[in-house]
Amino acid sequence: MLKIVVKKMKKIILLVIFISFCSFAQTNTELNTLALQNSIKQTSAQKNFNDVHFNSAVVAKKNTGLAILYSFLLPGMGELYAGSYSSGKYFTVAEGALWGVYIGMNSYSNWLKNNYKSYAASVGGVNNNNKNSDYYATIGDYTNISEYNDAMSLQQDFNKMLDTKTSYWNWQTTADRKNYRGMWVSGEQANNNLRFVVGALILNRVISAINAARLVTAYNKNQAANVSWNVSVGVSNQQTLPSSLLFNFQTEL
Repeated sequence: MLKIVVKKMKKIILLVIFISFCSFAQTNTELNTLALQNSIKQTSAQKNFNDVHFNSAVVAKKNTGLAILYSFLLPGMGELYAGSYSSGKYFTVAEGALWGVYIGMNSYSNWLKNNYKSYAASVGGVNNNNKNSDYYATIGDYTNISEYNDAMSLQQDFNKMLDTKTSYWNWQTTADRKNYRGMWVSGEQANNNLRFVVGALILNRVISAINAARLVTAYNKNQAANVSWNVSVGVSNQQTLPSSLLFNFQTEL
């Protein structure tokens, strides 16, 4: 009788163990399934979010005003800023050459001016202190100061008469006066020629600025032509947040 009871107890224990194992396996399977579903949802939400990630390409445009300013400061630099120094280098070379001409002509003009002033002092008895350009032009037209003052008196232009002491001059011969006159004319011509060089320097800057502005405009148009536009829409599904509609505006070079 005792053996029969023990056998029944063993069967009951084995049945309880079997039922517990089956319940645990089922519970574990449900948990794994739920975790897998959550993982899939999170992966899908992350994928949707990545799909609509905004990547914009900024087009680096150049400023026309800066190109013009650079060309006025130094011809050719505006073209360099525009990315096309192949044409700008000629303006830079021309700028250097013109400055060389200006320095040379200015030195020559000053030499001629000093030369005729020295001649006036040594031959005509002129005191070069505090004398303006009109004075040096006048003494080449009259033999001496007395002749000049007499002419102004006859014209009744007394305001133009000069002081015989501070503005004195006297050419010994007509040849001396003509020699001085020729030296003065040469000096004035050399000085006037500097204006043409200055004009050429300004013109070189203007042309360079126009060319630089044209190159910048062409550069910006080329940059705009190489840009493609793309707009996409996506849905973000996250477990803890409501679904949302996302827009993506994308540019690509």
